Amino acid sequence: MQHRLSEFLVGLLFGLGLLLSGMTDPGKVLGFLDVFGLWDPSLALVMGGAIAVGFFAFALAKKRTQNFLGGAMRLPGSHDIDRRLVIGAALFGAGWGLAGFCPGPALVSLAAGQPKAAVFVVSMLAGMALFEAMLRRSN
Repeated sequence: MQHRLSEFLVGLLFGLGLLLSGMTDPGKVLGFLDVFGLWDPSLALVMGGAIAVGFFAFALAKKRTQNFLGGAMRLPGSHDIDRRLVIGAALFGAGWGLAGFCPGPALVSLAAGQPKAAVFVVSMLAGMALFEAMLRRSN
């Protein structure tokens, strides 16, 4: 139960951060991508802050054998850049650029009642299901 509570609290903190930074507004994301128009650099500042927090968090995590709740520390092990990663990143970036949402902000926006977010989340779930079906078929 303690794990679920901490997961909820971390998710809540993440969602509040997305709301406060304006990252749930697709217009803000699209403004960041409009480098030849009315460019909005605020997303770069949010990303820079996230990278800084992640850098120090991973540096600390690499020195630990247990997480803060006493469970095993499990960090990503693969550093390979393969075809699947490149194609997935390209599709993610294209979806992000077209819709102005990525998964986290889309879920927060859906919970806030934004209709565009509902379309994005349904499409995202359909894409995930399609990927799983293709993965099962290839194995």
